[in-house]
Amino acid sequence: MSRPTRRQAIGVATGAAASIALVGTAATSPGAASAAPGETKAPAPGPAPFDEVFQGRRIQGAPAAADAHAHGQAHAQGHAGHGAVYRVWIDGRELHVMQHGSSGWSSAINHYERFATPLDTARTAVASLKGAHVVPFDHTA
Repeated sequence: MSRPTRRQAIGVATGAAASIALVGTAATSPGAASAAPGETKAPAPGPAPFDEVFQGRRIQGAPAAADAHAHGQAHAQGHAGHGAVYRVWIDGRELHVMQHGSSGWSSAINHYERFATPLDTARTAVASLKGAHVVPFDHTA
């Protein structure tokens, strides 16, 4: 049997450290305690819609309609169950964004970075594009 590569070993170590940190954070977070009997928790509000010009590019974002089509797309992309679907556009072209639980947001442009909000994700994508256009994301390819 072959030995694991350095990249695989680092990936396993990073994954284990992240899992330990996530379990520790979940156990100590104030939201981890259950609500008292008869008390209901209000759902956490999602990111606010935005529409602005950043570095000469128009960026827009809003929660997607909670219809079957949007849910079907989220499920096909493997993001069902991660909260509401959110859509972002740069100059009218959709930028695929993903929510990673409570750890933040990323996009198809900056997939390995996490940002606090979809607005931060869109701004960083605009800066990374350096004038190029967003290419449509095809989740079936």
